[in-house]
Amino acid sequence: MKTNLTLTGMMGVGKSTIGNAVSRGLSMKFVDIDRIIENKLSLTVQKIFEKKGEAFFREFEEKVTLEEVKKKNRIISLGGGAFMNSKIRDCVTLYSKSFWLYLDINLLEKRLINSKKRPLLINKNVRINLEKIYKARKNTYSLADYKINCNNLTANLITKKIINLYEND
Repeated sequence: MKTNLTLTGMMGVGKSTIGNAVSRGLSMKFVDIDRIIENKLSLTVQKIFEKKGEAFFREFEEKVTLEEVKKKNRIISLGGGAFMNSKIRDCVTLYSKSFWLYLDINLLEKRLINSKKRPLLINKNVRINLEKIYKARKNTYSLADYKINCNNLTANLITKKIINLYEND
């Protein structure tokens, strides 16, 4: 059985896209925590925030994430805020190699400026909010085993870099 590989980082950085590609490259199952939550509750993340609130979402996210991280042979894409939860972070540390996907705020803003499905950005100044969220999370993200600077890399190069680090650790 292979050690799990977990991706963390800001919303819009590409955790799901990269996770899918890494899972194919390593022949491991890909798990997107936000998609699992949406499927279990039959609601989008945005609708969960609207109808039940962020506190409910974070509690449910913790439960789902802890279950998934303890399974074997997984590539796991965490939600952007999940790594802030110490229980999730401790579990990831125990069962997984973690990778922080980093992308410059300017590039994140370009990706997310017109997004209507990011509850923490809706009806807010995207740039100011991204900076605020990043500032609050960067020290915790830095606790991941590896930091991958994605600024000038294609998805293919990011995927190769992660696979190389994972296999050669």
